Amino acid sequence: MMHTIILDCDLMKHAHSGLYHYCLNVGLAVNQLLPQMGNLALKMYVPPQQKEAFEGKVNAITERAWHRLWRPFLNSCAVWHAPFQSGRMIPDKKRHPGIKVLLTIHDLNPLHEGKPQEEQQRSLLHTQGLIDQSDAIVCISEFTKSDVLKHCATGNKPVVVIHNGIHRLHAEPSVPQQVSGNRPFLFGMGYVNRKKNFHVLLPLLKHNPGLELVIAGRLDDPDYVSAMKTAAEAMQVSDQLRLTGPVPEAEKSWYLANCLAFVHPSLAEGFGAPVVEAMHFGKPLFLSNRTALTEIGGDIAFYFSSFEETHLQQVFSDGMATFRRLGMGPAVMARGHAFNWQKSAAQYINVYQSLID
Repeated sequence: MMHTIILDCDLMKHAHSGLYHYCLNVGLAVNQLLPQMGNLALKMYVPPQQKEAFEGKVNAITERAWHRLWRPFLNSCAVWHAPFQSGRMIPDKKRHPGIKVLLTIHDLNPLHEGKPQEEQQRSLLHTQGLIDQSDAIVCISEFTKSDVLKHCATGNKPVVVIHNGIHRLHAEPSVPQQVSGNRPFLFGMGYVNRKKNFHVLLPLLKHNPGLELVIAGRLDDPDYVSAMKTAAEAMQVSDQLRLTGPVPEAEKSWYLANCLAFVHPSLAEGFGAPVVEAMHFGKPLFLSNRTALTEIGGDIAFYFSSFEETHLQQVFSDGMATFRRLGMGPAVMARGHAFNWQKSAAQYINVYQSLID
């Protein structure tokens, strides 16, 4: 008997985000392995603007407005995979009691970002509501699992850790039009907002006047972006800072291949997908030591334990020297290869199967 798994890809409305690539990679990797199972089939529930994202390789159900009233695709669904703890839950267990629900929890980041207590509680209550409707839970890191078990009630539901894989950039690198000269540069990527904490890196530009800092990603918080630019002006390093906004995959590939080092001083990460992506290029990695980042970076990254100016410069200068002395590039790439979507997909399939058996 064939059992249908449906992965809710509502998160794919926002291209270039980590959650977009999560859905894309899980879908493609699981679908590639399913023929070996014989009794499982995958369908992706996608927003209209992303109906071609899987290039015909995956059976896609395009979301329609009338689905709010009638969802015929649920009649054949064995497992509904809800891929985000702050998202939605489609199946109504009263109408479809036979559907099993798997919830993926990426993080409980509001607890670690200095958010107001009211906002933290609101976020936790939403996640708890999804947990209550779920039959099993996947966390994308051991750190996230420990957070969930500490702050949420999971009862006797299985809670499994499945790391994300590496998002490989298949496009040939393309030199960005806005490249300014031949100065070496530090590269960071992600939404530019307070959680990502990029502003703390500005003193590195003051101590290293020959360096630039390039950050690629959506300018998510206008007030934060403005404050960062003002701080750069005050330090007289404005000409060393470049905020590119979102960039195509080919340009991102170029930045990762040509940067002096990759920087990610984030305050809160459930996994840290950009870090694993950067590992593929074997460059020095400078990360904060917050939340899941030490778990993902392991012993091949260098960590900021505070964001004080002298400490930042010391970690950076010592880390660069150590990286060169030990020739750490191959070790960085090897760790990146350990985060493999095929391995992760096999683990997801095991969870799907356990819910059906």
